[in-house]
Amino acid sequence: MDRESREPDCLQALKRHTLTQPGGIVTLPKPQKAQPVNIDAIFAERRAQIAIWEQRAAEAQAKGAQAYARLLTIAEESDTGQASRVAAFIAATFNGYAFPLDLFELRGLDVEISDDMMACIDALRWGKADLHKLVPEGQKRVQSIIQAWGLKSIRSQD
Repeated sequence: MDRESREPDCLQALKRHTLTQPGGIVTLPKPQKAQPVNIDAIFAERRAQIAIWEQRAAEAQAKGAQAYARLLTIAEESDTGQASRVAAFIAATFNGYAFPLDLFELRGLDVEISDDMMACIDALRWGKADLHKLVPEGQKRVQSIIQAWGLKSIRSQD
């Protein structure tokens, strides 16, 4: 018995580029030669995409900085329930590990305030700079807000 006859029928069929199916034989396509790859075009497309992302990041950071400044002012100058949520948001953007934020808190805010928070979140998403570094005396102002609102780090023992 030769080797070919010892192989299962399906293996013999695959070797002939055919596949035995109930009801007949289906011919498999023959392998095609790979198309040439234009590396320069791939890199040019990637550079263009990166440029778009850089532009989006810059716009998000500028909008986020303006929004963060408005939120800081609300937390510094108001004592409403919304201002307390703003203060908690500011603390979370400063150190989310120490001051986690329940995102459902955003549902109880005026549209303008929540829009500012979303602009801040978009700026954070791009990760180009911490928000408190985008406004004058940002770190000092944030720490003042945390103290004034009595916000406590849940990680104080770490």
